[in-house]
Amino acid sequence: MLNPLLSEIRFRLRALFRRDAMEHELDAELQFHLHQARDKLVREGLPPDEAMRQARIALGGVEVVKESTRESRGIGWLERVGQDLRYAVRSLRRNPLFTTGVVLTLGLGIGVNAAMFDIVDRLLFRTPAYLPHPDQVHRVYLRYQDRGEPRTESHLGYTRYLDLRNATTSFSELAAFTSRSLAVGTGGESREMPVSIVSATVFRLFDAPPVLGRVFTTQEDTVPAGTRVAVLGYAYWQTAFGGRTDVLGQPLHIGTWDFTIIGVAPRGFSGPGRDDHADANAGGPVAFIPITAYAAMTWTNRSPSDYYTRYNWNWMEMVVRRKPEVSLVAANADLSHAFQQSWNNEASLSPSLAPVDVARPEAIAGPVQHERGPLQSTVTKVAGWVSGVAVIVLLIACANVANLLLARSIRRRREIAVRLALGVSRRRLVMQLLTESLLLAACGGVTGLLLSYWGGAILRGLFLPSASVATSVTDGRVLAFALAVTALAGGLTGLAPVLQTRRPNLAGELKAGIRDGGQRRSRLRTGLLLLQATLSVVLLIGAGLFVLSLRKVQATRLGFDVDPVLYINLNMRGVRLGDTGDAQLRERLVDAARVVPGVERATLGLTVPFWDTWVDNLFVSGIDSVERLGSFTLQAGSPDYFATMGTRILQGRGFTAQDAVAAPRVAVVSQAMAQLLWPGRNAVGECMRVGADTMPCTTVVGISEDAKQESLTSSSGGHYYLPIVQYHPEGAALFVRMRQSATGAEEQLRRELQPLMPGDAYVTVTALKEIVGGQIQSWRLGATMFLAFGGLALVLAAIGLYSVIAYDVAQRTHELGVRIALGARVGDVMRLVVGDGLRIALLGVAIGGIIALWAGRWIAPLLYEQSPRDPLVFGAVTGVLLGVALLASAIPALRASRVNPNTALRSE
Repeated sequence: MLNPLLSEIRFRLRALFRRDAMEHELDAELQFHLHQARDKLVREGLPPDEAMRQARIALGGVEVVKESTRESRGIGWLERVGQDLRYAVRSLRRNPLFTTGVVLTLGLGIGVNAAMFDIVDRLLFRTPAYLPHPDQVHRVYLRYQDRGEPRTESHLGYTRYLDLRNATTSFSELAAFTSRSLAVGTGGESREMPVSIVSATVFRLFDAPPVLGRVFTTQEDTVPAGTRVAVLGYAYWQTAFGGRTDVLGQPLHIGTWDFTIIGVAPRGFSGPGRDDHADANAGGPVAFIPITAYAAMTWTNRSPSDYYTRYNWNWMEMVVRRKPEVSLVAANADLSHAFQQSWNNEASLSPSLAPVDVARPEAIAGPVQHERGPLQSTVTKVAGWVSGVAVIVLLIACANVANLLLARSIRRRREIAVRLALGVSRRRLVMQLLTESLLLAACGGVTGLLLSYWGGAILRGLFLPSASVATSVTDGRVLAFALAVTALAGGLTGLAPVLQTRRPNLAGELKAGIRDGGQRRSRLRTGLLLLQATLSVVLLIGAGLFVLSLRKVQATRLGFDVDPVLYINLNMRGVRLGDTGDAQLRERLVDAARVVPGVERATLGLTVPFWDTWVDNLFVSGIDSVERLGSFTLQAGSPDYFATMGTRILQGRGFTAQDAVAAPRVAVVSQAMAQLLWPGRNAVGECMRVGADTMPCTTVVGISEDAKQESLTSSSGGHYYLPIVQYHPEGAALFVRMRQSATGAEEQLRRELQPLMPGDAYVTVTALKEIVGGQIQSWRLGATMFLAFGGLALVLAAIGLYSVIAYDVAQRTHELGVRIALGARVGDVMRLVVGDGLRIALLGVAIGGIIALWAGRWIAPLLYEQSPRDPLVFGAVTGVLLGVALLASAIPALRASRVNPNTALRSE
């Protein structure tokens, strides 16, 4: 059975690649049979010429036999495809301007879709590398009621992790992980790099055997301190160690401890974490260390058992592998029951915690991809909308190209009619037209991939700023998507010219040549143009809404200044100075910062807005539970804190040098906090106790403006300030106010302060603008992407409108000549032509506006204090589109007004 199959394959390959030889053999064989038949007839008494004629008749026609033989080879369709391709190439080469315009238009549409698919795919659909059966692996989310409001978290503490691990039976593996930027190396070669902190069970979730050495075991990842071992990331092994095999057993200084290298992870392995946290230069985590070793290293100055016996440090995430026989519903029930038990365990240590029947805690086994879970970021939601915008751009591009192809097919009607009259089947003609459109789409697809190679890097920088990802051109999933989009674009754009062959009027076309395209075709072109105008309106309205949101975000008063402030963090690298030495070091750094050129002020602060918050127990006379009124965050700072940060004191005073350690305790509260705790009264002079109800009274000496601490969208909640020397003198950071913008001053300040740091300790300097910038990223992305794509759509729509009106003017030359000959004025002709364009634009505005109003309910959560039905935006978009339509119509209208009646009448 195999031999006949191989013989058939060889025959078809020979027919495909040695066609000339087989044609020669076919000619020889047919001549042989003809001569044999002729000779037989000659022997029977017929003359040679008559014998040959009879032989040909008996054979049935040489060309018919040849065609039948070729069909039997099974490659006839390939030959026809090759003929159609050659015909399409010749046809397109004769019109280079048309071909270039179509290819660039399709390239833009395909390119933006390929680039956006690359981003959305990585955010929502790709599972971590080396993860088998990803449908059974889940990220754990915890949900409960907090003061009557539902709250969902993906972070939990190690104690909670132990509770869930010990009380569940639905999972074959449970693992904990987190990622931190830690100082790696010693001396001047050390720098902060991403380190993956994982439980030993993480490696059992993956099919990722190390390329060298081994991974750490559960015995090396146990409380209280674990074992100081590390598995190197593959990329870091290559760059830092040159891929040497003698790295096993060598020390690697991470954070404040030396870890022993025991293995190397495989290429591309990053564990269950999101690779948008991966360092772009390192290509992923530099190392994997036991989670218990990291916890012990972090809690060196505290009770070593706190991190696995208390519940107040939520710093890691949890993933589980569900047993195949356990349903997702059963797994969620099992997790929720374990969470409720853990909640009761925490309540026994914290009596103020709400009981289970009030908090209603439940656990959810969600998708392993974080951005598909209940805590999807706003950036991902914007990415989804921008992907929809990219599809709209593709539709506009396809409509534009379809209009161009339709106009071209109308000009080729006589050619098509001649070919049909000569016997070309309509099916073959349709295939030729589709081949031409698919060839254009293929060229556009290649152009789009090249555009996505450059433009995709820009988009990834916006949506995944620290990702280490492959380029669109080299990624198989993106290539497959681009191929599918290219085929779809080729099919859609090819439909318009194909419709021209449905009911051809051969006699009329052959007589008339190139005349009026008919009302049916005019309506089709107008419909495509209306589609472009409608979709452009939708995109421009979205762009306007996001631009206004961005402007409102940027104009929002945060309760502190952003542009001139720098945040300086001290990384002690295990250097221990004691409380007194630590405080003295920070005072020296503040004094040194104040004399740096360009610095206006410097101060100490405990927390960083939008990065971390600090809370403590509060007690106020006459209030049973302050926590029930809200969450009150605190900041501790030096006397210069308010002036350095630019936070305004609305009433009373800020801190002074007299607010020393032994002085009476004082506080400054925000306006919102004053209204919540002392409604209808002046909060200045009121007493509150911080930490415990037995603590001395802390007197409110001032009221500050409200400040946003956790997010821009949350309302200004309660916030209060304490003198840092009275509350938390150790572990403070520095804030520096520059006389000008702080951007660009980071390195200068770092060089001035670094010599003061002892041992391996070092400072990092970050502009507050960079920290706050992450908060407005989603609105900046929305404004940038909608504006860019909306502008692109508007340009394409303008080009489409111009081409349609210009073509209609050319087709109506005779009519316009008659009108002018009968006395029509120049203004009348221009109004006639411009009116056609404006009517299309007005109809597009109406339909697009209705669609935008309907879609407003879904886009509203992504806007900032901005109505999705803002009449200003709708009015501005209407004006822009009508202006563009007027401009696009004006040039053909001017040409129409200059038609010479004599020339127009003679041309017909």
